[in-house]
Amino acid sequence: MVTVPKQRAVVDRAALNSALEHVLEGARSPSACRAELVKVLKDAHGRGNDEIQRRFDANEADGEVTVCARSFLMDQLVRSIYDLAGDRVYPVPNPTLSEHLCLTAGGGYGRGELAPHSDIDLLFLLPYKQSLWGEQVVEYMLYMLWDLRLKVGHATRTINECIRLSISDLTIRTTLLEARYLWGDEALFKEMKERV
Repeated sequence: MVTVPKQRAVVDRAALNSALEHVLEGARSPSACRAELVKVLKDAHGRGNDEIQRRFDANEADGEVTVCARSFLMDQLVRSIYDLAGDRVYPVPNPTLSEHLCLTAGGGYGRGELAPHSDIDLLFLLPYKQSLWGEQVVEYMLYMLWDLRLKVGHATRTINECIRLSISDLTIRTTLLEARYLWGDEALFKEMKERV
């Protein structure tokens, strides 16, 4: 994947997380300020897209760098939403093994090449069966991404389900081979890659 120059001009995740935290500080609960959280994320997404377009129009970035910059922008937004969902909305102080989750990217997004208007292909990877916590985090993340008007292709599977489905479906097998770690439990991702 190509390195995106001046990444913080596209999106500064620390500043984004700080803005999200600022919204949460004044709220009764994370659900009470959902619209404000979405606004902060939309603003970051819009500013990032504007900067990427400006660079392309000014011939500061070719097509390859542009699609990588779009992928970088989406990575930072998805990571912030994951942290928001798992750490603030549905915090688990002492998670059990079933309360682990790994987020991976697939397709063009997984290759780090996100074209304009492309789907954001995500795999929510579980250690084994779905827990209530995992279900809530996945649902929260998907609704936030849909609120941002993004097209999201998604699946929630255990490693065993990934392997079982990949045996009979070449598309799933290819997606798993091209999967890219995004956020969460990296050990789950490594185990899935080794087993696949």
